[in-house]
Amino acid sequence: MRILVTNDDGILAPGILALRRAVADLGEVTVVAPVAPQSAVGHSITLTDPIRVHRVLLGDGAVGHGVQGRPADCVKLALLELMPERPDLVVSGVNLGANTGINVLYSGTVAAAVEGAFFGVPSVAVSIEDSDDADFDGAARITRRIIDQFLAHGPRASVLLNINVPDLAKGPPKGVKVCPQGMKGWREGWEKRTDPRGRTYYWMIGNLEPEAVGVDSDVASLADRYVTVTPLRFDLTDHSRMAEIRGWGLSL
Repeated sequence: MRILVTNDDGILAPGILALRRAVADLGEVTVVAPVAPQSAVGHSITLTDPIRVHRVLLGDGAVGHGVQGRPADCVKLALLELMPERPDLVVSGVNLGANTGINVLYSGTVAAAVEGAFFGVPSVAVSIEDSDDADFDGAARITRRIIDQFLAHGPRASVLLNINVPDLAKGPPKGVKVCPQGMKGWREGWEKRTDPRGRTYYWMIGNLEPEAVGVDSDVASLADRYVTVTPLRFDLTDHSRMAEIRGWGLSL
């Protein structure tokens, strides 16, 4: 197999090194990732600036491609320029911090996997709950087991899975749940501060809203200590409202 490994935490982040090791025996692994962290950049791409690519010696002795761009840039460059042949699988992560609920829309980790699916390559995004002692190797091993089962079923082109792993320091997960993306957002706010020169700036604060009791979603299932697997698509059309809005008789 040919596997592209990428992320949004940066090419030297521990999560991407753990993921590369976990899939290394599946075939030829190419690592293409941002030089600097790109968390919460969503699916942004670089249009008005040149993108430079550097060979980077990874912590385990392998060599990767460090890209001065966004996660989606990395996948575009890998598939169209850096890899001699299109990969059979794109894996993005292991991200530090869960990508569940509304976070999926902001996530650079998920965006990289979405970009792979755009190109017709089965793709997986994986994240682990944020903690001071995140077990990236444990999350990568769990991901590898799911990938093995994913591949055993011969995934079609453009299949996209979003995997989230609970904090493993609290013990092993209860199991795996295939569940929908939650629709909960952030209870956001801004903390107003003053810098040493007397100028005002703002720091975003907030927490992800908890799901209601009984709701089956990635947010609720991860909180209940399950590994969550959510199939995603990138068609944002609200098909359920097409007939209603056509019925408005919109005209010029």
